[in-house]
Amino acid sequence: MVIVNTDSLLNQLKQQIQSKPFVLLQMYSDVKAHPQENRISCYWVDFQFEQYIVPIHHSERFQKDIPMIETEQTIYVDDLKKYRHNTLVFGKDIKDLNWCWYQQTNQPYDFEQHLTNAHHHQYRLHYDKQNINDIVPLVKHAEYFEPISKQLYERYEQHDQTILENLYQIERNGLKTYEKIIYSEYNPFTSTGRPSNRFGGMNFAALNKSDGSRKEFISRFNNGVLVEMDFDAYHLRLIGEIIGYEFPQTSVHEHMAKLYGLPYDEAKALSFKYLYGGITDEVSDNPFFSKVNDYIKLLWQDYKTNNFVESYIYNRKIYRKNLNDMNPNKLFNYMIQLMETENNIKILNILQPKLQEYNSKLVLYNYDAFLFDFDTKDGLGFLKMVKETIESDGKYPVKTSRGVNYHEMDDITERLKWAI
Repeated sequence: MVIVNTDSLLNQLKQQIQSKPFVLLQMYSDVKAHPQENRISCYWVDFQFEQYIVPIHHSERFQKDIPMIETEQTIYVDDLKKYRHNTLVFGKDIKDLNWCWYQQTNQPYDFEQHLTNAHHHQYRLHYDKQNINDIVPLVKHAEYFEPISKQLYERYEQHDQTILENLYQIERNGLKTYEKIIYSEYNPFTSTGRPSNRFGGMNFAALNKSDGSRKEFISRFNNGVLVEMDFDAYHLRLIGEIIGYEFPQTSVHEHMAKLYGLPYDEAKALSFKYLYGGITDEVSDNPFFSKVNDYIKLLWQDYKTNNFVESYIYNRKIYRKNLNDMNPNKLFNYMIQLMETENNIKILNILQPKLQEYNSKLVLYNYDAFLFDFDTKDGLGFLKMVKETIESDGKYPVKTSRGVNYHEMDDITERLKWAI
């Protein structure tokens, strides 16, 4: 292992980086700060036959300003989102090693197992201070990096990383509060594939709608507002596609209410009960749920026969060996959440490039809803474009609301329909 502590060694490393693929692991200075607001303490470059560690803000650095290095070579990283937020080795062909590990095991790699006693000691001693990694000895960072690089690289195989790129794009926009921009952090490494989203003690995926905690979120633009587009009966529509049941483009819950012979609210509650709690004999003759029931049985049979199930859009395989205590309905619920996530990423693949033409920003994605920080200078054309893109030719109708803050949101679905 080479500690880069002279200009000649830095130039040597630069030549290597620009000539062959390598693993890049970065240690951020602060263990608590978001990657967007953090800095790099040091980074590790592994060419398999030779390794380098480069101090940047670390106390053992040899100069203050170490320049960014650019390369056309493939870079293998441990976290693509963090890399996009903050790096000093810039490349275009980036492969996420942890994402590959997750695809194989249905769990994220356990990085903390490699923290040394020196790391734990400094973290305990200076728990209330910033940039602690800058004083952990470089050799201890190297001791942490080496097994991670080896274990992750030797198991690497190509997997679609679209979800990571899209989640990064949302994270970097941040959410405006009355005091500052704050950042969320999506975790796509969940058992079902549906990303969680929390950072700094805040669960952005489950912000309470009634206790006023959403009120701090506002627009960053002068005369801007927050606009949320929320899918109507999203899971029911997605499942309808899979089983070949065609819902009307009008309200799904009104359609189901007619089938049940019940009022709207009761029908909505009943649909969720059967969908997530299990289908009973009392709806065996329901044309939708009878098809759902047949699908659940077929899904379970495939799972037991093949020892895996495969997602419908990105063909991700979830292996039986990585799942615990499964039953037909639990497996079905896993597939619903994975179906929802992959369809959202498919929509985001189309939407994100279009957003680059506007000032308005996508600042939050929560399962069946998208929140935008809308610059009114973008006009109705922006809202029309977003609505049409998300609805995907009318397959997934949305309800739209707007507000000066995220707590006081007014439904503008019908007004918007007439306006555009």
